Amino acid sequence: MSAQRLKEKLALGGTVYGTLIQNTISPALVHAIPAGTLDFVIVSDEHTAFDIGDFLPMRYAFASKGIACLARTHSRSPDGVAKVCDTYDGVVVPYVEDVEECQELAAAAVYRPLKGAALDKVLAEGQWPTKATRDYVENRNKNTIFVPMIESVQAVENLDKICAIPGVAAVFVGPNDMTVNMGIPDAYDHQDFIAILQRIIDTANAQHVAAGCWFGNVAQATRTIEQGARFVVFSNDGVLFRNAISEAFAEVKRD
Repeated sequence: MSAQRLKEKLALGGTVYGTLIQNTISPALVHAIPAGTLDFVIVSDEHTAFDIGDFLPMRYAFASKGIACLARTHSRSPDGVAKVCDTYDGVVVPYVEDVEECQELAAAAVYRPLKGAALDKVLAEGQWPTKATRDYVENRNKNTIFVPMIESVQAVENLDKICAIPGVAAVFVGPNDMTVNMGIPDAYDHQDFIAILQRIIDTANAQHVAAGCWFGNVAQATRTIEQGARFVVFSNDGVLFRNAISEAFAEVKRD
């Protein structure tokens, strides 16, 4: 039900709030999250030593609290996407910039288990083997959430077509990769980066697709929400722990 609520909220134009989980695989952490704080989390095996399966206990712990659990996978293959979606509420795929590739990745998520020539016919001609197959596939995957990451100027150039692909529920900007690609590494307050975020948000909203960007800084996150971002991914488990412990001990050790 958590994935269903998340997808419905996005479809109705609402704003959803989440965070990245990439430094812990302990489900005990989930019980410390206050009710109503998060709509979703993204567990990530990108940039970590963990494998995606290591987060499975957390996935079920999040489900018990009504929090949708997406998985950002290091793999950008259709088979890898399908495998993730068989277990998690959805998938976040890094560095998607080619329209045809995005269509194949989205199909692996939302047209499972259709493959091969039969899937090619659906994508090219909209022709299903039978109505029963179409109904089965649509019902099985109705709550699957597919989110491509927009992390290059080329992806922004193709964004209108990417957002029009069936199954794309949101687009998510990785600010490090994007600013490096733009030639302004980690310049998250640069006017050109702010401008390209606005272009992404406006293009996605015009297609009724939510857009957002990761930030660990409150001011930057708030600015992007004010720009119209609706897929809000703030901070990660490591940064949140660091900030909380720093604040707490600053109070305890204050003279």
